[in-house]
Amino acid sequence: MRLLIERKPIKVYPDPKRVIARFFFNGEERAVEVVKQVMGLTAVEVFDIISPLLQEYSKRHRSITKILNRHCKKVKGCIEVAGFDYEEMDKYHKLLIGSYFTHEYSIESAAFFNPSIVEDPDQSDLVEGERRVIISFRAVGEGHISSVVFRRALIDRNHDITVIPVGNYVDEAEVVKNAIYNKKLFLKKAADSKIDFEVLDEVGLKLEEKFDYATLRKIILDSKSLEESDLKKLEYDKVLWLSDTYHEISFSRDTDISDRVIFPISEFERKGIEDARFVRFVRDDGSVIYYATYTAFDGAMIMPKLLQTTDFYEFKISPLHGIGAQNKNLALFPRKINGKYAMMSRIDGFNNYLMYSDRLTVWDNPVKLQEPKFCWEFIQIGNCGSPIETEAGWLVITHGVGPMRRYCLGASLFDLNDPSIEIGRLKEPLVIPNKDEREGYVPNVLYSCGSIIHNGELIIPYGLSDYCSSFAGVKIDVLLEKLKNSN
Repeated sequence: MRLLIERKPIKVYPDPKRVIARFFFNGEERAVEVVKQVMGLTAVEVFDIISPLLQEYSKRHRSITKILNRHCKKVKGCIEVAGFDYEEMDKYHKLLIGSYFTHEYSIESAAFFNPSIVEDPDQSDLVEGERRVIISFRAVGEGHISSVVFRRALIDRNHDITVIPVGNYVDEAEVVKNAIYNKKLFLKKAADSKIDFEVLDEVGLKLEEKFDYATLRKIILDSKSLEESDLKKLEYDKVLWLSDTYHEISFSRDTDISDRVIFPISEFERKGIEDARFVRFVRDDGSVIYYATYTAFDGAMIMPKLLQTTDFYEFKISPLHGIGAQNKNLALFPRKINGKYAMMSRIDGFNNYLMYSDRLTVWDNPVKLQEPKFCWEFIQIGNCGSPIETEAGWLVITHGVGPMRRYCLGASLFDLNDPSIEIGRLKEPLVIPNKDEREGYVPNVLYSCGSIIHNGELIIPYGLSDYCSSFAGVKIDVLLEKLKNSN
């Protein structure tokens, strides 16, 4: 018989009013013409147009003038081609030009799902039995572009959950390209990404063993200027796009957690950032850092990546390397095991794997851990977030895909010292889509990217048919006893 679970009476829905102001560009030729037309307006005409725009959109964006100025600067080259000196332009012309190269993007207009949950670094001003948490979601907007967004929530002593209302604005981060690259690892990842080997050989000869973004960019631009083939130029571009997958981002300190959106930045993730699995990781010295594995998608290829932060303001992002980092579903254990980092993966798309590494970004030698066993998971099995440490073993919430491509949630238990040993596994699903959960963007799908134990209850946030999200709870002692006796 299936275990009794409690569905929480709360749902988190997508909000189409949550918008960001993105750079809009439809080609240099058209941009030059737009600049000429704006520069042909008188100062009074420009002010009469931009003034009401600023008043209207200042209510929708934290600093609309900063955004418009930034977007104007992005077309500085087009301004110069049009015959004008960017530095000599007055502030209102710059703002108006910036507005023509800006559009609003609703980050949650299509779907809001696949949540993960971790303890908030700030646990101040709580009463006994309460816990503050941060929940990440996969938000999907126009064009099926996914980004990572956050909500803060409070769990009380009775396991009731209150999701804190969102702020008034949504902010993208500032991007800082200051990574130092290892040539060997970088070129290996480029080869794995199917970039032309002749281009990689040429670029590799010009690079030192350690190099930065500025150095690589100069080499790429110099090489492209000597190349006549558009296809070959594209291969050079791909090298630069790959370097964009290493970066640091920073959010303003005056933003609420719900204001912050991690939107696709590099060309390799231009179609989305999918299914971030956050984990509160405890280092050997007892300090805490938060990691998240996620999948970057460019429309054709996927690239597993690692995100790290200590405060959810500053994030460092880098790709994951190795044979074990070739597919989706990577989930990091919350501490080292026997002196090594440990990760679950699903490199073949069907089975769960386990792998160890001395380095967080390099994963090789995956060993099969689980394969589909029961009828509700015959299509595939995978993890639903990082393993959770309990006295009985590592608890892993899984997903299984069965008939009619129905996704259900299951659970497995593994040995604490040797996670390759499976102690138990539920024969029946833990959570299945009910009649109120099966309709949505992708019907019949329940999915989670991370759970948490609080006051004796396992709390599972989960996406409902890729449309909205909710929560389920189960007594942890009952679940563990069931798992221990399942074999």
